[in-house]
Amino acid sequence: MNTRLFDLRVAKNLSQSAIASSLNCSQRMYSRYERGEANIPLSLLVEMAKYHHTSIDYLLNLTDIPNSYPQKKR
Repeated sequence: MNTRLFDLRVAKNLSQSAIASSLNCSQRMYSRYERGEANIPLSLLVEMAKYHHTSIDYLLNLTDIPNSYPQKKR
């Protein structure tokens, strides 16, 4: 189970359907990501990190620091 995705969603009091809609995926597929039953495509992982204002490292349990990295100047 990807407890980070679950915890972030619950903390914002959102449904799986609401997040899935924002990420342009089905609720069923989002549920599979949240339960760890499916690998999250990199492009969707980037969108999830942006959506939750966190880093991919945090979503993948590589760090316990939830803050996102500063954006690069273009």
